[in-house]
Amino acid sequence: VVGTALANSNFSILVQAVVKADLVDALKGLKEATLFAPTNDAFVSLLGELGFASLDDVPVATLKNILLYHVVGAPVKAADVSTGYASTLSPAPNSKTVSLFLEKNGSAVKIDNRASVVVTDVISSNVIIHAIDKVILPGKIVQMAINDPSFSSLVAAVVYADLVDALNGDGPFTVFAPTNQAFTDLLAEVGVSSLTDLPKATVAAVLLDHVVSGNVNSGDLANGNVPTLGGNVITVSGVGSTPVLNGDINITAVDIQGANGVFHRIDKVIFN
Repeated sequence: VVGTALANSNFSILVQAVVKADLVDALKGLKEATLFAPTNDAFVSLLGELGFASLDDVPVATLKNILLYHVVGAPVKAADVSTGYASTLSPAPNSKTVSLFLEKNGSAVKIDNRASVVVTDVISSNVIIHAIDKVILPGKIVQMAINDPSFSSLVAAVVYADLVDALNGDGPFTVFAPTNQAFTDLLAEVGVSSLTDLPKATVAAVLLDHVVSGNVNSGDLANGNVPTLGGNVITVSGVGSTPVLNGDINITAVDIQGANGVFHRIDKVIFN
């Protein structure tokens, strides 16, 4: 991987970053992996975005986590990409790793609704390299929801309820995240056209009933009542076959991991 990057002048800053973060040996030892490789222009753009004058100003720990977020622990050729999540090597709570969101539209691929793949399928040993035009950043819970368009209503609700800072805290948190359709169904059920037609305190209370303390992955789910940050409980049943919440809420995707917690997609808003 490092040799391939060294051979291409468009990746010279990436090579500098890898050396600074002391990841040369780690990348040399990769097997069966995928690297989304930012170009020099991508790194220049990132430095301006973060307010750093040069790569030397970026803390090593920060840079290391960013670079590891560009590595997926499985080989993924361009033709095999599908819309969904992939686990990276960037560390998260409970020895988990942060997920990135891939969105495919025709032959075009975007990552985290931020970076576009501009060159595909450069093969280096057992690692597949795809060049990207932006550096991607491991995100906390709120940013993870922003990355995925199917959670835009959830993001709007979090912003309206003034919960962004709370959910960007250290956590870790587990969020049972309703889809846009789940929010549409809720609005129809309560007879309003917009979340902003509801009192802010009500929306905040509803959202906090979707949040559980700790990084609870799908394998850690157990039947029974789980206390939420809203002060109520979520009833989990069907563990071992098809888990549901409160008797009729389906979990449609699990273990979407952020830097400060994990979320699981659900098809209905929890409304106590």
